[in-house]
Amino acid sequence: MSIILQSTVGGFSPQFMRKLPQVEQAMREHGLEPSEFVISKDYASTATIPLMGPFFFSYSVFFGEETFTVTEPNDMVFLDYFFKRVLAAASPPDAPRRRGLIRRLFDWMAQPV
Repeated sequence: MSIILQSTVGGFSPQFMRKLPQVEQAMREHGLEPSEFVISKDYASTATIPLMGPFFFSYSVFFGEETFTVTEPNDMVFLDYFFKRVLAAASPPDAPRRRGLIRRLFDWMAQPV
């Protein structure tokens, strides 16, 4: 069985639904049973601008006697967080970080003329 999904805001994104079986498989490989988990998605706040919805969602995860809630901007950011939190797995290698503007400016100024 798979993770139980609940939503009061119209469901989860198609990309989330495509990635979820991979997360469930990884859970099984780490000795966790996905059917023991419930993920609930709600709006994090009310709309502050008329005709526009809220910008963040509140995701609550229930498993056994434990629960946690996080606020994220979309389903995929939450799924990445969930994967890291529940499985304590290393995320895929990150792209190299660009140096900050100030550091690049100092490097440029330090070059010989």
